[in-house]
Parts: sequence; C-alpha cells; structure tokens
Amino acid sequence: MPRELNERQQQVLQWVARGCPDGVWEGTGHKLSCQALHSRGLVKVSRRQGQWSVALTKAGQQYLDHGSHPPEQPRGKDTAPAPQTGIQPPDVAKSKESSGQAAAPVPVQRTNSLPRKKAKTVTEQLLEELAEAGGRVVKREASGRETEKWPIRVAAARRSGKIPATKQLHAGWCRDGYEIRLVDTPAWRLAVLPPVPVPARLPTPHPVVRALQAHPQPMALTKAVQSRALRLIHALLTATQRLGYANAFGTAESAPAPHRRRNGPPHFTITAQGQRCDFLILQEQDRTDHIPTKKELSDAEKHSWVRIPRYDHSPAERLRFCVSGGLPHRAGEWADTTSRPLEDQLAEIVQEVGLRGEAAERKRLADLEAAREKRLQWEAAMQRAKIDFAEAARVQHLEAQEQAWRRAAGLAEYVDALRLHAETLATGPERDGAEAWIAWAIDHVERLNPLNGTLRLPDIPEPRASDLQPFLHGWNPYGPGY
Repeated sequence: MPRELNERQQQVLQWVARGCPDGVWEGTGHKLSCQALHSRGLVKVSRRQGQWSVALTKAGQQYLDHGSHPPEQPRGKDTAPAPQTGIQPPDVAKSKESSGQAAAPVPVQRTNSLPRKKAKTVTEQLLEELAEAGGRVVKREASGRETEKWPIRVAAARRSGKIPATKQLHAGWCRDGYEIRLVDTPAWRLAVLPPVPVPARLPTPHPVVRALQAHPQPMALTKAVQSRALRLIHALLTATQRLGYANAFGTAESAPAPHRRRNGPPHFTITAQGQRCDFLILQEQDRTDHIPTKKELSDAEKHSWVRIPRYDHSPAERLRFCVSGGLPHRAGEWADTTSRPLEDQLAEIVQEVGLRGEAAERKRLADLEAAREKRLQWEAAMQRAKIDFAEAARVQHLEAQEQAWRRAAGLAEYVDALRLHAETLATGPERDGAEAWIAWAIDHVERLNPLNGTLRLPDIPEPRASDLQPFLHGWNPYGPGY
C-alpha cells in the first residue's frame, strides 16, 4: 500500500495540477518533492536539453479527485488466454494412441514477466526522505553499528552527483544521533567568477612585487618557479587593488623550516574591510625513496642512535598559496594540480579575500549591536536597581519606626509603673529625685515615639556602587564591560 502524501507533497501536487505557476516556491526544495511524487507515479519529471519540467499523470489526477492512490494491478497475471502446453486432453491423447502416431512434444511457452522496477540507491532514498522531512533528519537507530554507517553514506551521496547544484548536504553528530541536513548552497558558491589575467612578463611590477624582488632569493624559491610566482602575486594584488583592498609587504624574508612552513611570517598581506589576510607562498616538494649510502650504513651499524632517512625531498615546480586570517569560506590553501594550475584559481582567492572581509564587517556590526544592546540592558538594570534601593530604604525606615514605636510603648508602660511607685514614697529628697527621673523619662519616651513627629516619606540618599550591587542580579555597577 503506497504511503499517504504529507502536507507539502499535496501542495506541490496541487501546484503541478495548476500548471506550475511562477512565484510560488523559493529555492529548489519543491523539485525534490516532485521527484518523490514521480517515484509514486503521480507526476512525470523530465529533463530535456537542460530544461526541467513536470506534468500531472492520470494517477496524480485521481489522487486529487479522490484523495487516494489508484488501485494496484495484480502482478504476475496475464489476461490473455493461457498458451497450450505439452499436456493434451484425454480424448485427443486416446485418438492419437489409437492411430498409432506418437504425439510430438510441444515446447512449453512462458509468459513474459513484468519488468522489475530498479531498486533505489541509498542516496536516492536519503534525498527522498530529506524532501519529505523538510530538509532535516536525525538517525537514531538502536544499533550503534547501523548509525556509524551514515557518515560513509553521506560521503558517498556527496560524490554521487545526484545532489542538485543549488543544494548542499551537511551532516554531523548531535545529542540525539546523526543529523543530516539538505541546505541551500550559498550564493557566493554559485557566482560566476571573472578570470584574473596573469601577465606573461612584468615591465612595471606591483610595489609589493618590487619589494620581493629586492631580496637575493625571493621567498626562498628556485629560479624555475620564481618568475611565475611573482607574476601570480602581481596579478592577485592588482585584482584586489581594483576592488579597493589594501595590500602591504610582509615580514618573511625566506621560507620557514619544513616542519613549520605553514606557520611562518607572511610574504605579503591584503586587507579587505578591516580584515587582514596573510599570504605565504610555498614551493612544493617531491618525495622519493632514499637510497642509503655506504657511510650511512656504516654509521648505522656502529651507532644505535643513527637513523637513515626514508625519503629524499627535492623542490618541485608546483606552488602553494597559504592564506590565514579571518573566517575561511572556500579554503585556506590553493595549490597547483594536474587539472587546475594556480592561474585558474586566482579568481577564487580574490573572492575568498572579499568574503573574509564581508564576514569581518558583519561581525564588527554584530559586535557593535551586541555592545549597544548590552549597554541598554545594563542601563535598564541600573534604573531598576535604584528603584529597588529606594524601596528597600523606605522599608528599612518603616521597620525602624515600628521598632521605635514598640520600644516607646514599652517604656511608657514602665514610666506609668514608676509614677505609681513614686506616689508611695514619703515626701522628701527621695520622692523629689524619683519625680525628676520620671519627668526626664516622659520627655525621652515622647522623643522616641515616631507618632509624635511629622509623618512623611523619608529622604533617599544617593546610592553608592556598593549599595546597588545587591539589586543588579549579576550586573556590575561600574559598567556593562566589567
């Protein structure tokens, strides 16, 4: 029983039925849905002379009319009459036996079986699954061995050539399993890059190239590749300078050690939108098996610490451009290959410099926006802290008044007891002293009782940074950057 269509596939099928109007879909995700509908026989996808087209089939129209797939035809059965076999009816067999003629065997005829549908490859199944899931699936097989196969399958899918040019397959491990995503290819990868012309000779070299030529052996290159390297650098600097990028001579005077050659100082730099890219030009090395000399063999026999090298290295005529600094997009290195010399890759290097500059500018603007948003949040937190501090000061003043009132009430009750006691004293110095003490106590209780004063909101003092710290909830009172 065919699976029911999901909501997106139904929308794509209705779009095909309407004649595929323009402006409905963005990107090429609907083409993958059409491919899934094509595998179910609901539409027919064709590519002729580089043009992609899709048409509705009778089965697709029936699905739109009735909301279900057409009934499947039984396989392996033929409506034509069954052919004769070598077995004869009984009466015919008897007549032939009576006539004495031997019945010649009739060859068995086999009906042609229906052509078997070609099984889908893992890549086709994966692309169909991604189209139905909206471009993202997570493999969560219970068996770890089955899950571990997916990185290999994704790598095979990338090499298969079945992924549209406008799509990219991204994959990686996540908390839930192995995540596979089909995303749109960035526009810069689809851009047609104008070639960068490389001059055959340098009558007026670029200033940076002249600075490199001033060294006795520029960039530690051999004479066989030195002229070509300078012409490549001149073409690259000239192309980037036309785009408004700045360039400067580097600090490297010779090639670094072989084991650190990619970490050496740059030969020149190109700066785009504030992002500096360092360029290091290296000469590739050819490796051959080392043939030990008699002296090396003799020394190895005498001394245990002597190691005979396995390979010999000799400078080749191939060059390599190493670029560092900024966010890489295409790559970080470009080298001569059999199919693509560096002359054909200079346009990509120019684009890479621009892309790193644009990324740096986006990051700078994003950092400025983040800093502005952080300051606004800090200022709002400081304002709330001052309000909370004032409220806490009022509460503290109120609690102090309540404590003073309770204390005054207790002292007033004690003063009343003193009066009663003083009345029992005989007239004389002792009673006079008691009455003086009671008079002072009455005045003190009246001063202590807050109800005897003016009732109003207390004055809030200007808070210090340490006063606001308890109310900032993690913010620093001295600024958002602390």
